[in-house]
Amino acid sequence: MRIVAAFRRNVYARHARKALTSRNAAVALTSLSVITGCASAQDDSDRGYDRHDNGGRHVKVMIISMFGPEGQVWLDNLGPWQPVKVPGLSPDYPNVNCNRDDVCVMTTGMGHTNAAASIMALGFSDQFDLRHTYFLVAGIAGIDPARGTVGAAAWAKYLVDFGIQWELDAREKPADWETGFTGINTKGPKEKPPLDYRTEVFALNASLADAAYAISRNVKLSDSDEAKVARAKFSYAPANQPPAVIQCDTLAGDTWWSGKYIGERARDWTRLLTDGKGVYCTTQQEDNATFEALKRAASVNRVDLSRVAVLRTGSDFDRPYQGQTAADNLLNYASQGGFAPAIQNLYLTGGPVVKEIVTHWGAWQKGVPSH
Repeated sequence: MRIVAAFRRNVYARHARKALTSRNAAVALTSLSVITGCASAQDDSDRGYDRHDNGGRHVKVMIISMFGPEGQVWLDNLGPWQPVKVPGLSPDYPNVNCNRDDVCVMTTGMGHTNAAASIMALGFSDQFDLRHTYFLVAGIAGIDPARGTVGAAAWAKYLVDFGIQWELDAREKPADWETGFTGINTKGPKEKPPLDYRTEVFALNASLADAAYAISRNVKLSDSDEAKVARAKFSYAPANQPPAVIQCDTLAGDTWWSGKYIGERARDWTRLLTDGKGVYCTTQQEDNATFEALKRAASVNRVDLSRVAVLRTGSDFDRPYQGQTAADNLLNYASQGGFAPAIQNLYLTGGPVVKEIVTHWGAWQKGVPSH
């Protein structure tokens, strides 16, 4: 079952304003203003920001969001901002916004193509010095109810591409295949493919992921009444538990999906490509494309790949509760009430990590501090 990203963007647009301006959202977002304590996005181009001697602006943390509300939650809390127009970014999000603490926020546009193009434009722009920058990819995602719940915030160690597979319609698959998916140039679903694309799976810096988790694991996350109702329909934990900060891995693919059987393939595919080390829990569109673009910049020493962290928060379940159809779960995902908490929890979880890096830059400048 296929659904284009524009569909979800349109639905989110109808819900985002109400959700993000509610009293609950306002309290949650203003209570943890970090670094500057100012919550306004404005042009601050006359404040004399530090620049590298080649003209590129030093950046301590670059926050990468994928669409408007994901970026706005940071813009509302870490300003004032200096907008920097970067050639090659999405026409919908043409600026990188930077504050006086050398924290910047950019939005790529949704999907593999937008993410790759925007990050390539950023990585090869001479307007920034990104050699010592920490990159925080922060976005919402579908979530496996066996690993988390709506509103949960997951730090990943592995990025796996779900789209680079062969696929047969399940009605035409061989009888002894449990799924219609199989790796490219394999003979069956259980065989690991040769990884000829070189983008099928990436391992992030585990030390950075562990540090981010340690810093944020005890934060109080946002929730909603609708999300509590949606959780209660599941008979097992952690799906029916309050949201928490967790560690598990993320799967990228531009085709949005829902269902028990595709969900089982997501788990199996993650284990297969990571040689049993990865644990699937969130599904999104962009992260392998984002990382590959950063990898291209790193190949010419413009970026340090050991400084990339990925945070995904659960906006909806990737499969139905018992008695619900996969179609109902997919088409009515917005009724799960996870969108507003997921957006808020990007900041509530990632904010303390950003604050730690900036406040103790002397300890982080040369790499992740050992603990």
